[in-house]
Amino acid sequence: MSTGLLSLIVLALAAVGFILGRSRAVQASGGDTRRLHSLPAYHGLIVFLFTAVPAFLVLVLWLIVQPMVIEGQIRSMIPDSLAPDAASQQLAMADVRRVADGLDLAIAQGKIDPDALSGMRADFSDVRSRLAEVGVALGSDVKPAIFEAAKSYRSLNGMGSIGRMVAVLATAIAGFIFAARRVNRDFRARNASERFMIAALFAASTIAILTTLGIVLSLVFETIHFFTLYSAIDFFFGTVWNPQFRGGSELGILPLLWGTMYVSVIALLVAVPIGLLSAIYLSEYATKRVRTVVKPLIEILAGIPTIVYGLFALITVGPILRDYFAQPLNLGNSSSSVMTAGIVMGIMVIPFVSSLSDDIINAVPQSLRDGSLGLGATPSETIRQVVLPAALPGVVGAILLAASRAIGETMIVVMGAGAAAKLSLNPFEAMTTITVKIVSQLTGDTEFASPETLVAFALGLTLFVVTLGLNIFALYIVRKYREQYE
Repeated sequence: MSTGLLSLIVLALAAVGFILGRSRAVQASGGDTRRLHSLPAYHGLIVFLFTAVPAFLVLVLWLIVQPMVIEGQIRSMIPDSLAPDAASQQLAMADVRRVADGLDLAIAQGKIDPDALSGMRADFSDVRSRLAEVGVALGSDVKPAIFEAAKSYRSLNGMGSIGRMVAVLATAIAGFIFAARRVNRDFRARNASERFMIAALFAASTIAILTTLGIVLSLVFETIHFFTLYSAIDFFFGTVWNPQFRGGSELGILPLLWGTMYVSVIALLVAVPIGLLSAIYLSEYATKRVRTVVKPLIEILAGIPTIVYGLFALITVGPILRDYFAQPLNLGNSSSSVMTAGIVMGIMVIPFVSSLSDDIINAVPQSLRDGSLGLGATPSETIRQVVLPAALPGVVGAILLAASRAIGETMIVVMGAGAAAKLSLNPFEAMTTITVKIVSQLTGDTEFASPETLVAFALGLTLFVVTLGLNIFALYIVRKYREQYE
């Protein structure tokens, strides 16, 4: 039984529990629901929660644990001659899963009799031909031992699916019966449901924290692994980025970090003035009719896919900068440049600055404006000396969000700035960023345990530290000005 169908059955059973719990509460009240401690809907909700929540917890845990247990058993079946190290074991397990999926597809299409699988040990060439008929081509490096492991993988997955179905349905039924038996006139169903919801909210917040912690720890552990294979000094202070998957790589981060900061600064130089001035106009000067038209038009920019911005940079902005600025000034001959990517990226992040700053400026109390105007200040003086300082923390947050969006952008940089890792002050030269190289190092059929692949995690951790530093600096600025105006 598929996970989706099993989930629907549990939800249906929980819905039945809600109706049953509500009706039992009405019966327990003798027709007068005022005698109940809690409303009938709370009794139904308790049965619903006790039926669905424990069952889904069992389902999630089963989905997490089952693959680890099965893969642990299958790995022990693969001979050491086929998988002598961790990287080859990962490749062998990928072949096992591919063959198992092919067997399922062949059985579904009637190409292979499931009862005959146990007798197909010797004739592996027949298995290859039948799998090829359903579009699963096995390379010459796939051995019969992989086929035997794939059969065991299918069998264990099948037994795991049955066990999962039994465990989830048994948990749901047990919760259904337990909660339904507790329904009576004096049962504090409202209190129990509120405690249940508080626990659910706490679990949701904990999941968010654990997810963040898991992301950081995964970056840290893989980065430590990388630095056992490559010098940290060469990585942080190297000025050459030249990965060679056959060995002899030079993996200096400085050119990538420079390109990232250069593109982001240009983007902010474009986005912050335009976005902030448009926010001031919309919140302080524009009429209601103009505001209802202009603000949605600005926010449309945030909904345009980044690939469209990349095409705009490649086809329009890049040639214009090359033909009218770079070539006449003898600064370059390429349409791919830092300036191209920075300008287009700045256009993309204008809504992040404009919309958030507009909301923050509108949240400034009108009494501050009235007091300033009453003291004789002009509207522009009121905006500069009262409204903007009061809205500064929110404006800084908007700029920080725009900076984080610019630092993490990839597609615009690929199509607008190129992929050359270099240190240069010329904004009309092609450069690249950390995010582009993270993608390029993890893309392709490469060995995961090599320094050239693991360097992506070191790049990701460095980018995380840089953005964290920006957040701390922004928090310092916000606190400094808050003390001045409070």
